[in-house]
Amino acid sequence: MTTDSSLRSGPGTTGRRSSSRDGGDGGGGRAHGHLPGREHLPARQPAAAASAVPVLDVVVPVYNEEKDLHPCVVRLHGHLARTFPYPFRITVADNASTDSTPAVAAALAAELPGVRYVRLEEKGRGRALRTVWSASDAPVLAYMDVDLSTDLNALLPLVAPLISGHSDLAIGSRLARSSRVVRGTKREFISRAYNLILRSSLAAGFSDAQCGFKAIRREVAERLLPMVEDSGWFFDTELLVLAERAGLRIHEVPVDWIDDPDSTVHIVRTATEDLKGVWRVGRALAVGALPLDRLARPFGDDPRDRALTGVERGLARQLIGFCAVGVLSTLFYLALYSLFRLGVGPQVANGSALLVSAVANTAANRRLTFGVRGRSGAVRHQAQGLVVFAIGLALTSGSLAALGAASGSPSHGTELAVLITANLAATVLRFLLLRAWVFPARACSEPDSEPDSEPDSEDVR
Repeated sequence: MTTDSSLRSGPGTTGRRSSSRDGGDGGGGRAHGHLPGREHLPARQPAAAASAVPVLDVVVPVYNEEKDLHPCVVRLHGHLARTFPYPFRITVADNASTDSTPAVAAALAAELPGVRYVRLEEKGRGRALRTVWSASDAPVLAYMDVDLSTDLNALLPLVAPLISGHSDLAIGSRLARSSRVVRGTKREFISRAYNLILRSSLAAGFSDAQCGFKAIRREVAERLLPMVEDSGWFFDTELLVLAERAGLRIHEVPVDWIDDPDSTVHIVRTATEDLKGVWRVGRALAVGALPLDRLARPFGDDPRDRALTGVERGLARQLIGFCAVGVLSTLFYLALYSLFRLGVGPQVANGSALLVSAVANTAANRRLTFGVRGRSGAVRHQAQGLVVFAIGLALTSGSLAALGAASGSPSHGTELAVLITANLAATVLRFLLLRAWVFPARACSEPDSEPDSEPDSEDVR
């Protein structure tokens, strides 16, 4: 294929096919529409269609790789031609190289069928992937590093779950137990430390964020890419974190990997930018600034969306979340009561502890139990939560008053026992009020008649 310069000014629209199942109008709003159900891609295509629409588009981002680019692409092309049973394309994405990389890439595009060359005038691996993926017409998109550190035998297992419709994204993992990796101690330590940071700070469940060997279904990329801010090395980590938080399925493939001693990656600068990205994404997730709710139930074939006779949707999950929040809130309340009791009487200590714990309880239930994200409606929810708090206060204060009238000067342990009993009764009532009044289920819990409409930020999952 000839050199492709249509993407030099930014993402194009090639291959963006609209569908009533996709949601949106093909513009910015479409990025937040519901994803269509996963389907197994056709096993065979007519020869004419195969040359026009590849099933797989493998992007190779490069910057000043005049030495390694030609053997990399030739080897990758030969491997795909021998082993990949679907039409494919290889796209060389040049990140503003200043050496002879553009000439090498153009020669490869002219020499090998199915090879394309794209020139970008700005650096950034994430920028290159976003630009090519946004314009690609292939249903499965992948990328790999130019050094081919990852054994190419893992490529078909990487994309197979995406072709079959089983998964949404796939990543190669150098940290899986069955992976075979050859690299220096410093890089091994940095990689494991970085993934430990992701697990502890962002609760990431995937094992290897930095391996340059990943794939994604195009319809998933269309909706996730507008949410990813980074344009450098943190790009794919951010993509994975958002995908996982949105409930998408990530497939991991153990890989054989040999470190490239001539890698031009600046470790310290890259690590610094990655840590900044972790902080930015963590903060955005904490305040609910990302519209991930809109991807929480993306597929029409999700078994969790099937109606269950006699069981209201979401009740079991809400009960578990409410109980977990309730246990923590009760412990927090008792700790506050014991602290306040050191300086004030039982009624004042009880009221103060209930007030503080009620605000925290409403906020936790809003986010964790009923899945409400974003700041919209938060004040109203807290006001309604305070009404529920007043009911709990009446129950617990009334119990304390009755205890005082019955025994005069009860012990601290007796007070706590009565309060626990009263709180158990108040807890049941609190859940019913939160579910039915404060955070009611959506009126549109039936199948949506307008799939393109965007849910309100106060909608409950």
